[in-house]
Amino acid sequence: MRISFTAAAVDYLTPILQQTNKQLKFLHDTEGCGCVVSGVPTLTLIDEPTVDDRAGEADPLSFYFEPRHKVYYEEHMNIDYAPHKNSFSLKSDSQIYTLHLRFVQ
Repeated sequence: MRISFTAAAVDYLTPILQQTNKQLKFLHDTEGCGCVVSGVPTLTLIDEPTVDDRAGEADPLSFYFEPRHKVYYEEHMNIDYAPHKNSFSLKSDSQIYTLHLRFVQ
């Protein structure tokens, strides 16, 4: 899995990562969904990766993900941040996954 972060996303996330000393994780959150297929893409902060986490290919920020959830996403995606909406988006060349990507700190 590869995620490219736009300059706006990097500008927003870098100070948070530096202040908290945490790492990014791209999560397919299924909590309360009832079915793994109904999962919600989420960007979250973690103290350290778990045994199930793998490092993703990233540009320019690094992130972790759980390989078992790769099936729900394309190999290369982009995360952008819209300051006027205070919202992240997750897109690929083929589709828009969400214009309101959850960010859990």
